[in-house]
Amino acid sequence: MPNAPAAKASVNAIQAAAPQHITLGEGPDESALDTNVAACDDFYSYACGTWTRTTPIPEDQTTWMRSFSVIRQENEKLLRDLLEEYAKGNVENPKQKALGDYYAACMDEPAIEKNGLAPLAADLKAIGALKTRTDLVKLLARFRERGIHVLFEFAAQQDLKDATLVIGAFDQAAGGESLGLPEREYYLKDDPRMKEIRGKYIEHLARILELSGVAKGSAKSQATGVLAFETELAKVSMTKEDLRDPDKLFHRIERSGLKAAAPALDWDTYLSDLGLAGVTTLNVSQPDFFAALSTMLEGLPSGAKTATKAEEVKAGATTATATATTVPKVKLSDLQAYLRFHLVDSIVGKLPARFVDEAFHFQRELTGAEKLPPRWKRCTRAVDAALGESLAEGFVKKTIGQEGKQVTLAMIADIEHAMNENIQGLAWMDAETKKPALEKLSLIGNKIAFPDKMRDYSELEKKVQRTSYVDNAFAANAFETRRTLTKIGKPVDRTEWHMTPPTVNAYYDPQMNEIVFPAGILQPPFYANKASLAVNYGAVGMVMGHELTHGFDDEGSKFDAKGNLREWWSKKSFKEFSRRATCVEEQFNGYTALGNLKVNGKLTNGENIADLGGLKIAHAALMSRLGDKIIDNPSKFTPSQQFFLGFAQAWCGNYRDKALEVLVNTNPHSPPKFRVNGPLSNLPEFARAFSCKPGSPMARKDRCEIW
Repeated sequence: MPNAPAAKASVNAIQAAAPQHITLGEGPDESALDTNVAACDDFYSYACGTWTRTTPIPEDQTTWMRSFSVIRQENEKLLRDLLEEYAKGNVENPKQKALGDYYAACMDEPAIEKNGLAPLAADLKAIGALKTRTDLVKLLARFRERGIHVLFEFAAQQDLKDATLVIGAFDQAAGGESLGLPEREYYLKDDPRMKEIRGKYIEHLARILELSGVAKGSAKSQATGVLAFETELAKVSMTKEDLRDPDKLFHRIERSGLKAAAPALDWDTYLSDLGLAGVTTLNVSQPDFFAALSTMLEGLPSGAKTATKAEEVKAGATTATATATTVPKVKLSDLQAYLRFHLVDSIVGKLPARFVDEAFHFQRELTGAEKLPPRWKRCTRAVDAALGESLAEGFVKKTIGQEGKQVTLAMIADIEHAMNENIQGLAWMDAETKKPALEKLSLIGNKIAFPDKMRDYSELEKKVQRTSYVDNAFAANAFETRRTLTKIGKPVDRTEWHMTPPTVNAYYDPQMNEIVFPAGILQPPFYANKASLAVNYGAVGMVMGHELTHGFDDEGSKFDAKGNLREWWSKKSFKEFSRRATCVEEQFNGYTALGNLKVNGKLTNGENIADLGGLKIAHAALMSRLGDKIIDNPSKFTPSQQFFLGFAQAWCGNYRDKALEVLVNTNPHSPPKFRVNGPLSNLPEFARAFSCKPGSPMARKDRCEIW
């Protein structure tokens, strides 16, 4: 057995200092229970049945969760109060003034109506004048500079095999951005629902094009051309399942390699126009996509600065030429309509009401939403997206504060200690693999509540004004683009957060090897001072264990302790891990979400593995914390029962059918019912807590066991 690295926080010291008599506090929410359902038959319905039956989905929402949605609503109310004060001029510094001005510009609907499409006039003119690939490249760089992604994605990326460096990364067109539909299968599946959505999408495309100035008689034919072009992009795109495999996404090449892969575009001009003339090292995540895209664009005249045809053939004969017979060349008019639509779509929520209403009309077709969120919610979210860490300064003072941050860190120390013991005790993992696994665990960083130093937005603050919401949005996008792209070629900044502190979420970053818990999620019912210790461990403790386990799921397991993509498992241990992961995949493939729509076990496997591991580890941490202490328990439920109820009730939720459909088709998370019943049915600890007989629905005989 390898020596285990010491936990980062002294769990023994924490436990020694803890009182020997524990009062658990308030137990689970008994009003949410449906006791007509047996806990061992369907625990989700038992724990959440009355809540789901009696809690309607608000008109402006497509889903309503007892945890995420309620917390987000309360957080947004708090943020609105702050922003309205700033907008009135009650400010103490330039940060608060910029926050207030941004919010005020968003709330000023008369000014937005008056400005109309004026902020887009120069861009629309450039699209209309587009003739050559040189024109296109310069337009693409101009768009990317302001956060508009078309044809492909380009960003700064941590080098997958040298996690200390940032490189440039090119990715295929993304659903919801450079592709207007949520995911490639929406273009390719022939089932009636997908055909219906594509028909609605053409109508939406036509209406947006018409609103942007295209003649009504031409809008429908242009919309059909846009869908045809996006369908070709979708055909050559990597599947959502393959996008989860980092081994398939790393193709680090010099700039010359990009030119060979996609010779139709002048990449030197593109990077130079973005201020990255000196950047040479790049990752092209999907070379086949870029080869096909290059072929699609060959029908356009090259322009003065692109390579000659002879040079293109010489550079790209092994890539683009191979796809030339199968990939159609795009028509200039279709490309212009595509660019026009995506320009408007990228900023549609900031435009006059006729654009906002049309965008919502299509979203209603996709997700079943009944009503737009009120203006103040949309504006609060916009400010959080643009100036989130400035906005967070007032938020954290009114919520978790420094004291709550320390309590949460102590809980994570418990859970990391439990994970350490769990890994050491795994019979299926050999000593050769346990040693680097324990090293990786010992090096996982914890970012809790809020950054120690908030982001500096001073350059953006100078540009924010009250007269044009669109201009503010473009300024914010340009600030973020410049902030991120200038990282390329530099060492990784390990202090950075990728969520703002008010965000109701958490994440594990395999390349940083860290878990991040913004203050936004550390609110009731995920965490409350008055709640039972067991309920807190089941709710937010499970999420902590979940994020920790992501370091060892089917994707995270491919990164070592320093965040590098490399094989560090023995072949024997990885083969056994893969076998066990396949068990989870097949289990979830068997769940039906809606009608004939099945859960995608491969797409959701990482999250399902993390749920399973997170529950086991958080429960072990709770049992260790309680130990042999004297427990004052006012609830009728045992600590273990409270733990599992606290977990399940954090996931009580209602979905509109269309929103559930989108979730299953695009999201790596399973629907809430299966996130509860799936992992719990594999846990002996749960079966013991509720005396479930072997073979009952919640005590599967063919259990999947990893951790």
